[in-house]
Amino acid sequence: MTISDASDVLAQLRAEWRRVGRSLDARAALERLRCQSPEEVPSFVVDLAGIVAVLEPNGGLDRLHRARILAALLLGAGDPLVRRCLLQTLLPGIVSVARKLRFGEGIADSPRTFLADAIVEAIELLEDWAGQSRPYAGPDLLGALRCRLRRKMLADKARRSELHAARERSTKGSDVDAEDLGRRLAVAAAAGVTDVDLVYARCVLGHTATELAAAIGVSNGTLHRRLVAAAKPFVAASS
Repeated sequence: MTISDASDVLAQLRAEWRRVGRSLDARAALERLRCQSPEEVPSFVVDLAGIVAVLEPNGGLDRLHRARILAALLLGAGDPLVRRCLLQTLLPGIVSVARKLRFGEGIADSPRTFLADAIVEAIELLEDWAGQSRPYAGPDLLGALRCRLRRKMLADKARRSELHAARERSTKGSDVDAEDLGRRLAVAAAAGVTDVDLVYARCVLGHTATELAAAIGVSNGTLHRRLVAAAKPFVAASS
């Protein structure tokens, strides 16, 4: 798998940052950050976009100074703009984590979906850790992100195996009418329930969407984004 399918997600974040990072609000947020950590913020930086720029490997600062700025950003991440700045500078690391996890190959719907989920997970992690004092904030955050994603992947894989086994047992024990199954899947598609295994569990085995979301460790919103296209062939077949 490659990130070619996921490039639009990164492009959207970068386009947003070009607008947000140079705004007046970003300048004000930088001044608050400078008051918090006056020794870490370079005097020539005037906005949060400038912070992201100096945190690049060729940004003119040594590795230790960059690490101190990341720690300052995490300490000040109770400010939403500072938190957004931290996310922006972590994007290359988030992509690297996703690549090491093979973009959820065999589990995730696509590289784009996996990367989007990784970014959402990173946002939640930044919210959880905002205000913490961590000298090695960058490596700590990326390490924690990798652990969170691996746990979710393992839970999802285990749940898929369980659903597959239940489907096999159900298939052996009953003969579900094709027309009725098509109607049930059409209802599921209209309700936003996605993924073939999850649709089967929702419509045939009778699990609720809330139960399935809890079982695979995702929010209801994430569940509802999972491969609506998976139900479409069944909908078309029954129409």
